Amino acid sequence: MSNVQFAHVDFNAPRTELHDLLNLTGAEVSINRLPAGVSVPFVHAHTENEELYVVLDGSGVVFVDGVEKAIAKGDCFRIAPEGQRCLKASEQSPLTYLCLQTKVGSLSHFTMTDAVVREDFTKPSWL
Repeated sequence: MSNVQFAHVDFNAPRTELHDLLNLTGAEVSINRLPAGVSVPFVHAHTENEELYVVLDGSGVVFVDGVEKAIAKGDCFRIAPEGQRCLKASEQSPLTYLCLQTKVGSLSHFTMTDAVVREDFTKPSWL
């Protein structure tokens, strides 16, 4: 299985970055958990990378360019590199979220245009 790498992460850890664990070359992915009432301790922006956030559990607030918006489990949002951002968990619950960071404009193909489906591939037991 030379074409795959696995890692197991603790969703209760404050932050786990996957690029080193999985030798990622096209994205930075982190799993983050803020305890109830806790905020990321800084506002930041990026020079080249957009960020995609997926709220996995809990609720909180995202701050972007001076505007605060409530977020909750199931919410997804993209922030452009220059967006000034910060997140905070609600006072009632921790906030667990996935953050994917990729270079703006670097995606040249999507699943339907990049995937190769062939009948001669080895198949799993369930196909």
